[in-house]
Amino acid sequence: MSTLRDLVEEHTTLSPADIDHLHRLAGDWQLLSDLSFADLLLWVPIKGEPRQPREFLCVAQVRPVTAPTAYQDDQVGKIVGGPEVAHLEVALTQERIWREGDPVWYGDTPARHEAIPVRLRDATDLEEGYSEVIAVIGRDTNLSTARTPSQLELNYLTTADDLAQMVSDGTFPPPRHPGETTSAPRVGDGIIRLDSSGKVTYASPNAQSAYRRLGFNSHLVGEELANLAVRLSADPLEGNDAAERILSSLRGEFSPRMEVEARGATVLTRALPLLPAGVPIGALVLVRDVTEIRRRERALMTKDATIREIHHRVKNNLQTVAALLRLQARRVDAVEARMALEESVRRVASIALVHETLSMSSDEAVEFDGIVDRVATAATEVAATSYPVRMRREGTFGVLPAEIATSLVMVLNELLINAVEHGFPAADDDEEVPAPATAGEVVVSAHRFRKQLHVTVADNGQGLPEGFKFEGGKRLGLQIVRALATGELRGSIEMRNRAGGGTEAVLVVPLAKR
Repeated sequence: MSTLRDLVEEHTTLSPADIDHLHRLAGDWQLLSDLSFADLLLWVPIKGEPRQPREFLCVAQVRPVTAPTAYQDDQVGKIVGGPEVAHLEVALTQERIWREGDPVWYGDTPARHEAIPVRLRDATDLEEGYSEVIAVIGRDTNLSTARTPSQLELNYLTTADDLAQMVSDGTFPPPRHPGETTSAPRVGDGIIRLDSSGKVTYASPNAQSAYRRLGFNSHLVGEELANLAVRLSADPLEGNDAAERILSSLRGEFSPRMEVEARGATVLTRALPLLPAGVPIGALVLVRDVTEIRRRERALMTKDATIREIHHRVKNNLQTVAALLRLQARRVDAVEARMALEESVRRVASIALVHETLSMSSDEAVEFDGIVDRVATAATEVAATSYPVRMRREGTFGVLPAEIATSLVMVLNELLINAVEHGFPAADDDEEVPAPATAGEVVVSAHRFRKQLHVTVADNGQGLPEGFKFEGGKRLGLQIVRALATGELRGSIEMRNRAGGGTEAVLVVPLAKR
């Protein structure tokens, strides 16, 4: 199904500013739907032949959480015309809310039609007192469960009518504040209605319960909500900020959401001015008790900080071990023993790189490209070879989980060292090794295919020695590579001569969840 923007751009001549306004409306109109106990359909007049009956296209739809839907089927993309859209035509041409008319039937469901013109009003429009209707909201209520409304429902419906008038005036939805991505709290979380003086005229049971968590045990009706926020808040600055946002909504300003904390409880609040026909008559305050959500978030943040600290300490400990091994290597006279210790230093340092990256990450995953580049640079600096060798990476490893990254970095470290030292070996004092025909180069390439990571380490050196057997090799480095590739990584590895000269190692690692 096409998106709202796709449908509007294909079938209308609305400007980008108009489309952005419709997007903001679709992002905030769940509030109006729930307060109205009605389905909302967003209709736009579509381009057609001159003097032909106008047709309307449905570009968005929302169903109420508070009542049964009038439509079981999705209406987005539907084009209608003729008598079926007479109410939409009246709202569009006469630029007013249409409420007259008899109930209609959708199958076995009786429904009441209403039509609300949608305006986009900017500063110029406000000065000139004019703005064009760009769309129409169809507000369709399922009447199959009609009954005498309760006090809560009456307050919902009254507030819905005020917001509908603001949609028609072009003052709703409000502009989106930076950092806000949702319209929460919702109607069912808790709703408070204020008069023009800031006193509570109605508070839903959920709203009353939220303020009880903050320590207010009396009834909210009759209270000045701004003063109450100052009295209840554990932080005087937060309390004053919350009070100022409530007062600003009474002045007709749209302020960002904020949280009020007291007695270990946290309540998220959102204040919306009520401005039907441009006249401030009060405010609508949505509240939600988010105490448990914030407690879990703090627990997760503490856990993440602890894990990062552990990785940091592991990295420090590994670097200490590498330093001790390096000191020991300097005191050893036997060449083979010194080389073995130096190889151990490199292996420990490569693992430390992963933990260093994890200590700066917010989750147990690492951006692996940077680690590979650092390991490759270190391999060219420490490998014993008589020729300059250039390292190059092709493709990207992407983000890898820690359990894969730790083993993979050790495998790559061994393969890179092996490619440099054995592809371009160092000359003994009494022996000359012929220089390669081309400059020495080792290429690490990576790509993902069908939930697998394919890695190739290729060089243009002298190739594998005659009779080489990867499976039966007794060198420690290759034994580490085989063990990690087939064991920890649960993958496969193959070493072979390249067709154009040199050697390549091909590693396949499954990335499916382990």
